[in-house]
Amino acid sequence: MERPVSTEAAAAARRFAREIRRHALHMVHRVNSSHIGSAFSMADMLAVLYTHVLRLDAGDPGWGARDRFILSKGHATCGVYAAVALRGLIPLQLLDGYGTDGSDLMAHVSHKVPGVEFSTGSLGHGLPFGVGKAHAAKLAGGAWRVFVMLGDGEMDEGSNWEALMFAAHHKLDNLVALIDYNNLQSLTTVAQTLALEPLEEKLRAFGCAVREVDGHDHRALLDTLSTLPFEPGKPSVLIARTIKGKGVSYMENQVAWHYRAPNRELLAQALAELDGEDG
Repeated sequence: MERPVSTEAAAAARRFAREIRRHALHMVHRVNSSHIGSAFSMADMLAVLYTHVLRLDAGDPGWGARDRFILSKGHATCGVYAAVALRGLIPLQLLDGYGTDGSDLMAHVSHKVPGVEFSTGSLGHGLPFGVGKAHAAKLAGGAWRVFVMLGDGEMDEGSNWEALMFAAHHKLDNLVALIDYNNLQSLTTVAQTLALEPLEEKLRAFGCAVREVDGHDHRALLDTLSTLPFEPGKPSVLIARTIKGKGVSYMENQVAWHYRAPNRELLAQALAELDGEDG
């Protein structure tokens, strides 16, 4: 039996995700930047996190009891900047400066931006940092949680597996890792680059509690992330099956959109497709 509140929450997250994609498109188009496909694959997860999961105070981005969100796949930063602006942590007009000289909104995510916890770019750094923050929260008796968004190709980095091993050893059930499994890395598929499977079994062997979900299903994401931690005493890992470039037909599952920016005509087509979405 469906719960009306879940239906309303899913609809709100879907609208938020569409706005993330719209703002990200304008940002990347304006400065002829890249990584729009990577931002789009995680946009629905960001929407669920920023509308219903993360404990934040828009009036006080540095609130001590806030949940910490870390974007480890730092190249997809346009999505996070859009999310923090839509959540009210920064003014929306600041997005107009993305990627320009003198702007704090750098093309890889920067902690100079309110609501951003950690600057990342080189892959494999966000999760180890997040594990350290989660451990610090446990030591200090803090109730706040740490959420880390990782790319699937990023799981090639040994630093992530060392971090997971540490998190399991210290029973960091205040840590949530979200793996954006869109199946494409910088040049080709994940399977052709360095196969991850069987990913769930590997994560469980490292002591993690694991769930798998359609990363574009807002209801499924809401339901899954409402049951944190997945198991007491274990770090939670969400494997989210996603589509690179999700939401724009010519971008979906196309590795070229790891790098390309839409020109004026493609921007108009993408915006029209997003405006045509239900809800």
